[in-house]
Amino acid sequence: MTLHSGVAELLAGAGILDVDVDAAVADEHVRSSAYRRVVLVAASSPSRDRDRAIVATILRDPVELVSKTAVVALVDSIAMKVTGPADFQQWSAGLLPEIDKLTAEGHRAFIRRRIHDWLFYLSVRDGHVPTPVELTRVTDWMQRVLAEEATSPAALALLAESGSTKKIRNIAKNRAGRKPQTETR
Repeated sequence: MTLHSGVAELLAGAGILDVDVDAAVADEHVRSSAYRRVVLVAASSPSRDRDRAIVATILRDPVELVSKTAVVALVDSIAMKVTGPADFQQWSAGLLPEIDKLTAEGHRAFIRRRIHDWLFYLSVRDGHVPTPVELTRVTDWMQRVLAEEATSPAALALLAESGSTKKIRNIAKNRAGRKPQTETR
């Protein structure tokens, strides 16, 4: 599959007709924008059947940063849609063989780390109270997301005490001091 045919297939599959395929092939910025649109369409679909093929096609892009960015956007979108960590674990496991084909170790590691972060987030949202050791295994970014969104008093207390940065600890401390939340995350 050539870059041209891959981009054309992705756009057609997503029903995106207003992108010039030749322009996308010639310009990585146009292509990146097209991939983001494809990912938005894919993530909004109730079916996850095409996700691995979409990721495989995107990851064949010659500019790995462009493809990594698009795949991370899909991972982020799906993480916010799934019903729980088991669903996300199953979905992401199907992508790992494609992700492992990336040449740059840093890009593979980044996507795997993002998947790990979302699994952690989803488990906390489902009621798991992490340990300080578990907290050290997620990125500062995910700790901040949890500090801003978690509603579990125990998770907020842990972040207020053991968050990796002062900002994370302060956000969690301030949120923990507010009225109890009704939703659990």
